[in-house]
Amino acid sequence: MGKRIPVRAAPEPLAAARVAQLPSQVSVAMSEVAESVKDGLLAFSVATGLVVVRELLEAEVSALVGPKHAKLPERSAVRHGATSGSLVLGGRTVSVTRPRARTLDGHEVGLDTWAAFSSRDLLDQIVLERMLAGVATRRHGDVAEPLGEQLEERTSGAGRSAVSRRFVAATTQAIEELMSRDLSTLQVAVAMIDGVVLAGQCCVVALLITSDGRKVPAGIYLGDTENKTVVAGLLSDLQARGLSVANGILVVIDGSKALAAGVRKVWGEAAQIQRCTLHKRRDVAGYLSGELAQRIDRRLAGAFAHPDPAAGLRRAQAIAAEIKADHPDAAASLLEGLPEMFTVRRLGLSGTLAVSLSCTNSIESMFSVARRVMGNVKRWRDGEMKKRWLAAGLLEAERSFRRIRGCEQMPVLVAALARVTPGTRSGYDEAVA
Repeated sequence: MGKRIPVRAAPEPLAAARVAQLPSQVSVAMSEVAESVKDGLLAFSVATGLVVVRELLEAEVSALVGPKHAKLPERSAVRHGATSGSLVLGGRTVSVTRPRARTLDGHEVGLDTWAAFSSRDLLDQIVLERMLAGVATRRHGDVAEPLGEQLEERTSGAGRSAVSRRFVAATTQAIEELMSRDLSTLQVAVAMIDGVVLAGQCCVVALLITSDGRKVPAGIYLGDTENKTVVAGLLSDLQARGLSVANGILVVIDGSKALAAGVRKVWGEAAQIQRCTLHKRRDVAGYLSGELAQRIDRRLAGAFAHPDPAAGLRRAQAIAAEIKADHPDAAASLLEGLPEMFTVRRLGLSGTLAVSLSCTNSIESMFSVARRVMGNVKRWRDGEMKKRWLAAGLLEAERSFRRIRGCEQMPVLVAALARVTPGTRSGYDEAVA
């Protein structure tokens, strides 16, 4: 048999009562795994691991029904030969043989060791991670860990169709997670609403920012455009999942009139709307050209950043008056929704937080990660596929989230929202005074 090496093993999760009956060590005969040495350390480790799993399965069966050939009149189950099955290994499944046990009345006895090592959850997660990293479905077998010649012949699950099925299952779970998040435990101060276009359809997305500056993607609604109905549906869904706006909420949007209309329809006076100053500057510059566009953009940037919102508004209105004669459409674009460019300043914010909440950069940054994740998609089949991929991309972006820049000023925003929102105690006290 060759030299035997003791290996400590503690598979999880196993029933506590059965873990106590399993050996703390199992022995691996070198002759059983020597063939895998030539394929490298990883293949050798895999072969050793499979021997350990086999020994653990045997130990569990022995703990349940007693040693082989033992005559135990009080036992409640007996051995029932062996059967084939598959374990998850290296992003694939490997065919192995496992022992069986049955109760005296003929029912199969589940083995906790087998349940732990054969779970498909890990395989789905590996497929999802590789797809998010940009590995095409047909290349998963190429990037899989080497298992050795003997085991490679017994593997499956790395084909294009199998990978695709597992990715669909994993992304379906991702969108269910995103769309069912309990929002009742979050103290939300800001909601950023924006849309991203996928193959002619617009997905409207909500990014929530809590009172301590944490960012939480919370919902996706699919429509043809950023229309009022889609936005209202998204916001109503957020409320149904527990989002409270009783103490006021700052809603940051781009220049879309439909977004603003949807916000007012659902949240009314509880919402303080801030339109993205960067979008407004780009829109105005699009009507101008050359040096004039650059000069007007610099002046608008200064107006939007003015610490006195009233003075900043007057400056922006003066710019619109100057260009109205020669560029009436640019002036009209600038004046549309102009007071909502200064909402953050009117709430008393300044510095870094004011800059962060005066634009939609936070949600645009999240979209950029999602676009990278979706970069390998060549053909969009339907809306459900678009939502699944986008949800996976948003959750991937969430991994690298940091608190919003200037988050130390969030208490100022929370107090200001309570002060200006009708129905709150602060708003009531202010009205009485």
